[in-house]
Amino acid sequence: MDEVFKALADASRRSLLDRLHAENGQTLNELCEGLEMTRQAVTKHLAILEDANLITTIRHGREKLHYLNPVPIHQIGERWIKKFERSKLAALSELKRQLEKRDE
Repeated sequence: MDEVFKALADASRRSLLDRLHAENGQTLNELCEGLEMTRQAVTKHLAILEDANLITTIRHGREKLHYLNPVPIHQIGERWIKKFERSKLAALSELKRQLEKRDE
């Protein structure tokens, strides 16, 4: 899980994930289009994302296609985000209950 958080900590890597979310199965050249990063920097970021299991690659002839793997992000959501939502929902429910009680 630490590798996933480290990979997601960088805005450039999150941008690459967003691009793959918008259009999955892109080549390195396609991912480099419109970015203000060198091809070498994009390659490094993609390697970190692949090591964190956030992307997978498939060779298609001479091309290497990159695909988003949403499973680790989903696991973070389940493990870390939902836990905090529960307390907020309980607080909102209690607030609603108290406001309704006050109006009675």
